[in-house]
Amino acid sequence: MVVAQYNAAELLSKRAEVSDRIREELIKRAQSFDLIFDDVAITHLNFGVEYMRAIESKQVAQQEAEKQLYVVEKAEQIRQATVIRAEGEAESANMITAAVEKHGEGILEMKRIDAAKQIAKTLSRSNKVTYLPSGGAGGGGGPGLLMSIDK
Repeated sequence: MVVAQYNAAELLSKRAEVSDRIREELIKRAQSFDLIFDDVAITHLNFGVEYMRAIESKQVAQQEAEKQLYVVEKAEQIRQATVIRAEGEAESANMITAAVEKHGEGILEMKRIDAAKQIAKTLSRSNKVTYLPSGGAGGGGGPGLLMSIDK
């Protein structure tokens, strides 16, 4: 029998070849009965339960391997991003150090002022924070007072 000469995977991958060989064998056998075949085609193949389980297991294993490959690639990208970020932060720290060495403490004072402006801007938008300036008749005194007011 022609089908027995192929394994299950070959039956699927070489369907045209198997179909041609079956057609040739059927035509030879049918001649003795005065039968003429126009065409023979394999339209449906059934496989055993074990083979179907094996195919499913192989597909699941392949999908798991692809998933693991994706996880490894993602981890590598995260690692590269971390290295690049660390290099950028190191370069930034070196630039700040060089600026402080060249221009003194002025650059640090600018950073403090910028941070204070940002904090003041954020606090001024909050309706739960009130600023009470220190006040005396002479305008002297210590710093003002920030209060958190729950309504």
